[in-house]
Amino acid sequence: MTTIKGLVSGASLIAFAAAGAASADTMSDLEAAAKSEGMLTVIALPHDWCDYGAVIEGFKKKYPEIQVNELNPNAGSGDEIEAIKANKGNTGPQAPDVIDVGLSFGPAAKKDGLIQAYKVSTWDDIPASVKDADGFWYGDYYGVLAMGVNKDVVADAPTSFADLKDAKFANVIALPGDPRTGNSSMMTVYAAGLATDAKLAGADALNAGIAYFKDLKTSGNLVPVNGNAQNLAQGATPVYFDWDYNLLAMRDKLAGNPPVDVVIPSDSVIAGVYVQAISAYAPHPNAAKLWMEYLYSDEGQLGWLGGYCHPIRFNAMAARDAAGRIAGRPVVIVETAAPGISPIGSGNGAAIAPPAGRRATAKNRFDALARKVTTGWKDDVALRCRSSPSEVWKTSSMRLDRMSSTVCTPS
Repeated sequence: MTTIKGLVSGASLIAFAAAGAASADTMSDLEAAAKSEGMLTVIALPHDWCDYGAVIEGFKKKYPEIQVNELNPNAGSGDEIEAIKANKGNTGPQAPDVIDVGLSFGPAAKKDGLIQAYKVSTWDDIPASVKDADGFWYGDYYGVLAMGVNKDVVADAPTSFADLKDAKFANVIALPGDPRTGNSSMMTVYAAGLATDAKLAGADALNAGIAYFKDLKTSGNLVPVNGNAQNLAQGATPVYFDWDYNLLAMRDKLAGNPPVDVVIPSDSVIAGVYVQAISAYAPHPNAAKLWMEYLYSDEGQLGWLGGYCHPIRFNAMAARDAAGRIAGRPVVIVETAAPGISPIGSGNGAAIAPPAGRRATAKNRFDALARKVTTGWKDDVALRCRSSPSEVWKTSSMRLDRMSSTVCTPS
């Protein structure tokens, strides 16, 4: 099992010329062919998910000749697969060129002949454990499952799946969508199963999770409404599950109205990987390939990082220690994760909680990281950091969150 490196730091990682970039002739030919097609059709890319809005704008700015056609931004992974199936042979605007789906959907789509192979120029930076050896699908980013909590409604935030069984959480808990089609909801059910028994895996964990949420429904704690920012803010779903990056972005957008906590369940810490793929029936195959090149360049990866997502090439970029500046300002990027978390596991992006005893060392590891990161910074330099409220330690003027990427810039 490949583990996320818990403590990795690097300077701004802003070198936009990606390591191992395609030769000028090859890239030039691809760009020309993509511009000739003139369009790229994407699906299920909400602008506040991994900051996809900024990522799309970055692509459009770099390639203004290519129109980006956005389909159904709120679709789930299963919906994306169905969109390919429904549009075989259709070269119109309803046929997606590319998909961004949960890890388990990649192998299935390959088996069904729905996607085509293409290896981006930064292929070697993508861990082998999160990519198809033939290039049909490959990991793009990952997140850690968390709970968003409206503190105006739920003052005493739950910290685990076990807590959610308490009667004081009646009519407050929600899933982000339908587990049959949405990866984040499916992984929430999976995580609940692991919380009941960490030895479970695969279908056994899912079945245990289904039983867990059935019990929550029977007790009246589960709300039959999809959790989202609006429903959380209005109190309809004051506690709901989602990836940490979505909840952190929501928290920022709400700006304290209401105050929101982002909490990692202590009894089932899992990370979920998403993957990119090109439709086997893509009407604009060259634009699709160019989109992939952009997403897996340093520029594209940093775009996702700006939305709290953990880009799949982060460790490779950090290892190059590419000193630089973003918007003319020095930046320290700190990649952190709970000790023992893995983005891979059982073929579906799940991982169980860290082994007993490892959590006890977390604070010491973070203190050491803080000393490393703040080396060279004057004590009077204020750092502005984005971090989750859960388990935050302070060192000098830096706040560090053990569960999510943190970007700190001088204010």
